Amino acid sequence: MNVHNRLLIVSNRLPVLFEEREDGLRLRSGSGGLVTALAPVLRNRGGVWIGWSGVADDAHPDLHRLLHEAPATTGYSLRSVPLSADDVESYYHGFSNEVLWPLFHDLLSECRFRPAYWEAYRRVNARFAQAIVSEYRDGDYVWVHDYHLMGVGDALRAQNVTTPLGFFLHIPFPSPDIFMKLPWRFQILKALLQYDLIGVQTVRDHRNLVQCIRRLLKDVTVRQEDGMHVFTTERGEVRLGVFPISIDYADFERRARSREVAESAWYLHEDLRDRQIVLGIDRLDYTKGIPDRLEAFRQLLRDYPDVHERITFVQVVVPSRTDIQGYHTLKMEIERLVGEINGEFTRSGWVPVHYIYRHLTRNELLGYYRTAEIALITPVRDGMNLVAKEYCACSIEGNSVLILSEFAGAVQQLHRHALVVNPYDVAGVAAALYEAFSMPAEERQRRMRRLRASIRRSDIFHWVESFLHAAIAKDLHDYPVLEEFVPVPDDDLDAMSV
Repeated sequence: MNVHNRLLIVSNRLPVLFEEREDGLRLRSGSGGLVTALAPVLRNRGGVWIGWSGVADDAHPDLHRLLHEAPATTGYSLRSVPLSADDVESYYHGFSNEVLWPLFHDLLSECRFRPAYWEAYRRVNARFAQAIVSEYRDGDYVWVHDYHLMGVGDALRAQNVTTPLGFFLHIPFPSPDIFMKLPWRFQILKALLQYDLIGVQTVRDHRNLVQCIRRLLKDVTVRQEDGMHVFTTERGEVRLGVFPISIDYADFERRARSREVAESAWYLHEDLRDRQIVLGIDRLDYTKGIPDRLEAFRQLLRDYPDVHERITFVQVVVPSRTDIQGYHTLKMEIERLVGEINGEFTRSGWVPVHYIYRHLTRNELLGYYRTAEIALITPVRDGMNLVAKEYCACSIEGNSVLILSEFAGAVQQLHRHALVVNPYDVAGVAAALYEAFSMPAEERQRRMRRLRASIRRSDIFHWVESFLHAAIAKDLHDYPVLEEFVPVPDDDLDAMSV
C-alpha cells in the first residue's frame, strides 16, 4: 500500500454536527480527539469519513445539500449511513451501549443480552460495510473505529472485499472470564479477525484479547513478531498492536495560555479564593466512579478536619443518555451524595462540593483545568481517559497534582508521576487527596513537568502516524511497547503481612 493512498475513516458518527434550526439544518464542525487527529490526515491524503449523521430523517433535503457542500469546509468528503429510530434504539442504545459497553467495562450487571439487539447490530454493521463498498477506490485504506462497528470487517469480507482493513478499539477489552459471558462471543472474535491490523489502548487489553482468542478459537494460531502478536487464520494473518490514544497537546497548551481562558481561571479563583480546588469532570456514566469519588471526598473531610474551609471539590457532570433509566438513577444517586456531604460539612462562607450538571463551553472547561490544584480522575474502568491528559496539558503553572485510577488506560503512561489509586478504596482515595493537598510546591512542579513532557512526546498525531505506519510497514519498530502498570503493596500492607 502506498503512503499516499486515500483513507476511508469509518465511525459511528460523522465528525460534524447537524443542528436543526427554524430555517433548516445547519452544519458545524465536530470536536474531540479523533476529529482533531484524523481531519488533517484526510485533507492531506484525500478520502471519505463514513458515519451516521445524527439526523433522524436521512431523506431531509438539507442533509444531502450539506453533505454535498461539506468538502469545501472540511477538506474531505462525508458519507452518511442512514439509521432508523429502531436502529438507534436496538443497535446503538441496545447492543452497543447495553451489551458491549458494560461488558467491556467489566460491569455485567448492566448488560441486557437481547437477541433483537444482536440482529440490529449485524444489520447496521452490514449497512456500514455497504457504504464503504460504494465509496471505495482501488488502493484505499479502510480504518474502522470502535465497538459499535466490530462487525464491519466481517460484512465486507462476506462481499469478497480483499482490501487491507484496520480496526481500533477505543474502549477496554475484557478478560476471558468476562468476555465468555457474551452469548455472541465467537461471532465477535471471528469478526475482529477479518481485519488485518487491530489496535488497542493498553497492554492489558492486548493480553485479554490474545487470551480470548487462544481460549475460544482453537483453529487460530498465535505468535509474536516485530513487537506485536500475529494471528494466523484461514483468511491469512492478522496483527494486534498497542496504540495508546492521546490529545493535541500543543493546542490544549496554547488555548490554556489564551486571554479568554486566563480570565475564566481568574474568576474561578476569585469565587473560591484561599482554597485548593479538587476537580472532577466526567460524562454521566457508571464507568466513571463518581459516587465512589464523592464518598472518598466525604471520608477526607471526616478523617482530615484540617482541610475544612481550605479545599473545595468541583464535580462537573456532562449529561449523557438521560433517557436510559440506569443513567437517571445514577444522576439521582450523585445528587443525593452531594446533598448529604454539603448538609454535613457546609459552614458559613464554605460549601465543600460544587456540583455542575451541564455542558461546559471550551473556555470554561480549560479554565477549570488551569485553575484546579488537584484533578481527581477515578473511573472504575476506562479505555484511556483523555481528561487526565487534557488536565496536564493545561496545567501551565505546574503547581498541580493528578490523582488517577489504576483502572484508567492512561495509568500505563502516567503512573510514575501521578498519585495512583484504587477507586473502590474509599479510605485510600481520601489519603491520596490529603497527600495531594499537603504536597510541597517543588514536588508538584517536578511531577507535573514530567507528566506534561510524556504527553507532549506521545500526542494524538503520534498515535495516528504509529497506527498507519504499522498498517503500511507492518511492524512496530518505531513504536515503543509500554510497560503494564501493576499495583504494588504499600508500606501498611507490607507491615500487615509480617
